[in-house]
Amino acid sequence: MARRALTGNVEDLLSLAGLFAVAFIAATILPAQSEAALVGLLVLGKQSPVLLVVVATIGNVLGSVTNWVLGRWIEHYHNRRWFPVSEQALDRATGWYRRWGRWSLLLSWAPIGGDALTVAAGVLRERFWSFLLLVTIAKAGRYIVLAAITLGLL
Repeated sequence: MARRALTGNVEDLLSLAGLFAVAFIAATILPAQSEAALVGLLVLGKQSPVLLVVVATIGNVLGSVTNWVLGRWIEHYHNRRWFPVSEQALDRATGWYRRWGRWSLLLSWAPIGGDALTVAAGVLRERFWSFLLLVTIAKAGRYIVLAAITLGLL
C-alpha cells in the first residue's frame, strides 16, 4: 500500500515537472504544445486543476522571461541558429510593440507572434516588473480559459 502511494506521488511529480518543462519550452526555443499537455492532465483528473494551471503558467512565464533576457542581449545572439525568433518575426513584433506599447504583451499568449513580442519587449527595454505582470496575466488567462473549457465550466 505504501509502495502504491509512493509510486502515485512520483508519477504526480513527474507529470507536474513535465507540464512545467513543456510550458517553458513552448515559450522559448522549441515548438511544444503546452495546451495539449495541460488538457491531457486535466482530463486524467488526478491532480488539482488549479495546481495544473499554476504550474503551466509559471513554466510559460519563465520561458517568456528567458525571451525578454535574450531580447536585452539580442546583439550578441540574434544570428544564432537556436535563437527562438526569426529576424522577420522580431521586426514585425517590434513594430507592434512600438505602436501599442507594453499593452501588446497581453497578446503574448498567442501561438503566432506571442514569443516575438516577449523578445521585442527585451529589445525595447521594457521594465521587468511591468513585463512580468502583463505576461503573467496573459499566460494565466489563456490557461484558465482552456481549463474551464476542458472541465465544462464554459
